[in-house]
Amino acid sequence: MRLLHYDDQGEVRIVSFDDCAIPPYAILSHTWGADAEEVTFADLQTGDSKTKPGYEKILFCGKQAQRDNLRYFWIDTCCIDKANKAELAFSIRSMFHWYRNAARCYVYLSDVSNQPLLVTPGHHDSQWFLWIWTLSILYTLSRWYSSVMHCYFYPRHVARTPVSSDVVRSKQTPEFTFKESRWFTRGWTLQELLAPSTVEFFSEEGTKLGDKLSLAREVREVTGIPCSALQGEPLSDFSVNERISWNEHRVTKIPTDRAYSLMGILGVSLSPFDGESPAEAMKRVTDEAEKQDKCLRDIHQTDPRNDKKRIEDTKGGLLADSYRWVFANLTFQQWQQRSDSRLLWVKGDPGKGKTMLLCGIIDELHNSMPRSALLSYFFCQATDPRINSATAVLRGLLYMLIYQQPSLISHVCKKYDHAGKALFEDANAWVALTEIFTDVLQDPQLRSTYLVVDALDECVTDLPKLLHFIAKQSSASSRVKWIVSSRNWPEIEEQLEQAGHKARLSLELNAESVSAAVGVFIQHKVTQLAQQKNYDQQMQDTVLERLTANADGTFLWVALVCQELQATARRNVLKKLDTFPPGLKALYERMMQQISVSDDATLCKQVLASAALVYRPITLQELVALAEPLEDLASKAEVQEIIGLCGSFLTLREDTVYFVHQSAKDFLFASAYNKVFPQGAGASHHVIFSRSLTILSNTLHRDMYSLGALGVAIEDVQPPEPDPLAALRYSCVYWIDHLYDSKPELWADSVGDLEVAGAVNKFLRKKYLYWLEALSLCRSMSEGVISMARLSSLAQAIHDDSSDKLTKLIQDAGRFIMYHKRVVESYPLQTYASALLFSPTGSVIRKLFWHKQPGGITVKPAMSDGWSACLQTLEGHSRSVNSVAFSHDSSKLASASYDKTVKVWDASSGACLQTLEGHSRIVSSVAFSHDSSKLASASDDNTVKVWDASSGACLQTLEGHSSIVNSVAFSHDASKLASASYDNTVKVWDASSGACLQTLEGHSRIVSSVAFSHDSSKLASASDDNTVKVWDASSGACLQTLNIGKALYHLSFDPTSSFLHSEIGSIAIHGPGTSSEIAVVEPALPQYLGTSLSSDSIWIKYGGRNLLWIPSEYRPSRSAVCGNRIGMGVATGRVWTCSVDPDTLTCMLSKL
Repeated sequence: MRLLHYDDQGEVRIVSFDDCAIPPYAILSHTWGADAEEVTFADLQTGDSKTKPGYEKILFCGKQAQRDNLRYFWIDTCCIDKANKAELAFSIRSMFHWYRNAARCYVYLSDVSNQPLLVTPGHHDSQWFLWIWTLSILYTLSRWYSSVMHCYFYPRHVARTPVSSDVVRSKQTPEFTFKESRWFTRGWTLQELLAPSTVEFFSEEGTKLGDKLSLAREVREVTGIPCSALQGEPLSDFSVNERISWNEHRVTKIPTDRAYSLMGILGVSLSPFDGESPAEAMKRVTDEAEKQDKCLRDIHQTDPRNDKKRIEDTKGGLLADSYRWVFANLTFQQWQQRSDSRLLWVKGDPGKGKTMLLCGIIDELHNSMPRSALLSYFFCQATDPRINSATAVLRGLLYMLIYQQPSLISHVCKKYDHAGKALFEDANAWVALTEIFTDVLQDPQLRSTYLVVDALDECVTDLPKLLHFIAKQSSASSRVKWIVSSRNWPEIEEQLEQAGHKARLSLELNAESVSAAVGVFIQHKVTQLAQQKNYDQQMQDTVLERLTANADGTFLWVALVCQELQATARRNVLKKLDTFPPGLKALYERMMQQISVSDDATLCKQVLASAALVYRPITLQELVALAEPLEDLASKAEVQEIIGLCGSFLTLREDTVYFVHQSAKDFLFASAYNKVFPQGAGASHHVIFSRSLTILSNTLHRDMYSLGALGVAIEDVQPPEPDPLAALRYSCVYWIDHLYDSKPELWADSVGDLEVAGAVNKFLRKKYLYWLEALSLCRSMSEGVISMARLSSLAQAIHDDSSDKLTKLIQDAGRFIMYHKRVVESYPLQTYASALLFSPTGSVIRKLFWHKQPGGITVKPAMSDGWSACLQTLEGHSRSVNSVAFSHDSSKLASASYDKTVKVWDASSGACLQTLEGHSRIVSSVAFSHDSSKLASASDDNTVKVWDASSGACLQTLEGHSSIVNSVAFSHDASKLASASYDNTVKVWDASSGACLQTLEGHSRIVSSVAFSHDSSKLASASDDNTVKVWDASSGACLQTLNIGKALYHLSFDPTSSFLHSEIGSIAIHGPGTSSEIAVVEPALPQYLGTSLSSDSIWIKYGGRNLLWIPSEYRPSRSAVCGNRIGMGVATGRVWTCSVDPDTLTCMLSKL
């Protein structure tokens, strides 16, 4: 970045700085005069700057910067070389960033004068002069007061105030000329007003008129921009359309600049296009802004700001005196003040106030840090699946960072453009998010950042991965400081020990400070109790004394006891105090005993069991649906009363039931298991399953939301009031999970097991389509697919006369939801239209619900009798698919594409697990290692890349071929990797080190395919020279050359290494030498009975016989076979799989 320096001799010179070493600087905002008047970069280089009128602005900015103790300043006219198109394009993209990072922005208003009005007796009488002079003085004295009041009370959305008004004033008053300035009409000055934290306005004489806060009312009136935006509220708080409206009446010298000047305000970074029209430029900018806005909505899983408020409200509010001690703590001060202290770990036992301490620290950081700094935080809670995983933590932190600095979203969009919302939710979400988050933290434009993660011990999923990531990243950047908190867990300490620049704040080692903070908390709670329960001073003192004696420095103990006292009559308080034992565990035991002897003991325990076993926090309505006895209660207030009886363990927030603390849930499982789950947790799971199935069966029906039209899209659906699914949402999504966790296989052949089978059978036959519709309305179709897979596995454990029918019904229902998932989740009522009409005529579900299909629609030709062998169609590539390969454990499928990427798919669910980016040209081939741990890809960029099949990390890039690499194969022992190339050679690589072991030369044209024998001793290669060569895989010696007479593109060895399978059949391998004639045979032993593809790609074959004709739109350009499953890639970019069940085919094949 170039800056200007105004030295003591009054000279101005240009100084260049690296981006990482830019000093504090001032920046000028102004309106340009004629081009010939402005000082350019070239003028400063040649020394011609002083002769131009624009030089006065440079001198003004330099002198003002000196007065503000800033050595450097920046002006657009002369710090950008506009003759350099690349530099100009970069500057346009960076302008908002430069203004935002400036220490001060000086707005030079060349058309605003603060000179007093000159009045002569011949022109104006003295009374008129005195009136104007008095008005000006009064205005100056009152301006700051009125503008501040206006900022707070002026409506956010109001029409622009006209310049003229009924007040008579001189056109030479500073206010009038300020609001009339041409500066407010220019396009680029909008971001120059909004980006910097400090904006000061100066007249043409260089006199300061005020800043954007003191003049906020005037700026608001003339621009229509809300005061909150002028005061620094993140621009992302305002809609895209509102931000665009601020530019509505502004103009730019170059028409397309009107769009480009909005980029920083909209958080967009685009390069200008030559020849682009203003309308095209505006559309490109707004389209990008809307796309990024959608991306931010998809990142959002929870808003940590709302979580923080919920937690504080649940715990009775944040008491400042209970956390202020930490700011005087030496460890905290060192972390805050020293640049080499980047990670602070706050640790302590349950109930010690870690979460509220971090809430207080967050508030203090927010109030004390520079306005330009970023603060992002996250609160883990084990009982809430939205916020109890490593991916959720990164999503929450990322959401808050992008919210405050929108330009950071560019790092997300690089992957989001390919994967969409699945990027944050699929099996590879952690890998993608860590890469994105690392890029964000390494962004040179990232401002100083504080990251806070509370309750690491409540991160249930992938905690080790999160700890490793935090430990690694906390050492990576001096601009980023971390605070984390957790219990005293050795495994957390072990992982965080790997971090450099760390500090540890133990609440146990600061027991005196914590105890004093607890004392403040006790005083606060006792004061509240005294006011609410009318304690006299003696009772107040007694309660205070007893609580202080037994609290043991534990906030949670105090909160739970005071909650009990709040429900205790004043006359019984002292007696009740004697029943509270010191220590959290002892208190839980006492309260569990109290519940056990109450009149509502059975009901309370059922509520506790339900709360402990559910997979997410449930609402009151959902709880009533799960706990049948609650239905007998007359009102919502009575249900709330039952929650109150469990108040030592449960709390209610916005009609949702939560545990008061993770330690309360831990206690139920560790110390009260037999009381809460007298027949075991499995039996309680079964109760929830049974109750869920009953209420779903009694409530679900067609068109739950009365949508009417079959084509209503899910994004257009708004739940009605009251919502008929409100009580059913939990049961709808999780009933099968509770059945699964009830372990019904333990009841095999029992009466209970048969009852389960009967209930499930009845539900699927009567309510299945209604359930699918409800899943769609609940936005939970993916969970439904997984649930049906789990139900199918359970069906195998049920043994009775009707088990075959039930198993077939479940399997058919599973195929139905998998096949129609996309249309049903997008259009709920298409469950009864497209899903039924396009299911095979033999489908059990279609037959059961055919009477539900809409009349008047006929589909020709008729559907086939059975389900297609096509299990899934995988879509995601943007161009043709060149190669597909199954992992050898059949769990994954990889596809290579013209779009330069490799995608890895879950072979069961069809979800895209990873998108591997790194090749610079077409990816032509993929292959898994035999242990399925690695994946190799060959590309037209002349390289082979080896990837970790689980994480997607690129392990090696193998360089050596001089032309396109179009085939790769691993040896079965995973020690070697072979690659075939357009350079007429085969290379053999060490799969571990990446070293090239051999270059096999002998082919005279392109080598198109390579394959290893099953014992890894031989390697075969096929070439466009119409030959196949068999090589010794160790020595590289050519063992045999087979003259085929045509080019082959697909080779594989049979298990005995006696034959090569190819698209023309099986080729017998003879002894060493050259065969002028080759034998294409069907080998007698071993007979190949697997699934294959015909040479013309029209038929799927089984046992060498044509089995399934492939429609033209599904015919593959590339394919891979794994057992009885074939993966196929179509030129359109579609990837699909087909599987064959040999048992079903046995009878049919005998008749062929």
